[in-house]
Amino acid sequence: MRRSAGVRTVMLLAFAPCLCAFITAGTGDPRACEFTLARLKYEGGGDWYANPSALPNLVAAVKKRTGIAVCDTIATVAVLDEELFRYPLVFMTGHGNVSFSHAERLRLRSYLIGGGMLWADDNYGMDKSFRREIAALFPENPLKEIPHTHGIYTGFYELPGVPKIHEHDGEPAQGLGVFFEDRLVIFYTYSADIGDGMEDLHVHKDGEKLHELALRMGVNVIAWFFNPR
Repeated sequence: MRRSAGVRTVMLLAFAPCLCAFITAGTGDPRACEFTLARLKYEGGGDWYANPSALPNLVAAVKKRTGIAVCDTIATVAVLDEELFRYPLVFMTGHGNVSFSHAERLRLRSYLIGGGMLWADDNYGMDKSFRREIAALFPENPLKEIPHTHGIYTGFYELPGVPKIHEHDGEPAQGLGVFFEDRLVIFYTYSADIGDGMEDLHVHKDGEKLHELALRMGVNVIAWFFNPR
């Protein structure tokens, strides 16, 4: 059964007491920020810090286009940091290896089951290790392709699926997910490079159209997280 927006709000309030309820898009509410987007710092050698301008650009788009009271500051958090549970939505990316210890797997699973969400964006190179770690994290709930009718593609902007920003190996862009009790807890954008697309235009020279599509995907993720449907 799909959780209602009201149920999700209660979950978020219990999960992070400092986080207030979702503010309906377009209200223009001038209150101080209430939600901080976080980047996941992980071990294994992968460049978790890749695409430094992507999340600031996403936050600016969310602030301008929605009524979500998102903070300007981007947090950096590791799985075992005490602060992890302060950030209900965590983003990760990179080109290289991802490795979680046993303790990290247990805590990350607890974080996700408890109401948190992870958005992972393969920056071309982390796919094999990421899939290995997620299989260990949720052996009973494997990654599966998310249908194009899912609210993460339609909740704010109408998208036909994950935008294809970079070619990689020529494979189609995919949106994959792990569901726990019918709730999407991990969203994985593969063969797309959404993080590259959200970066400043001069960094990868992808052009305004792809930049906008990448930002729309990011806005959809955040808007859907606060109002799943």
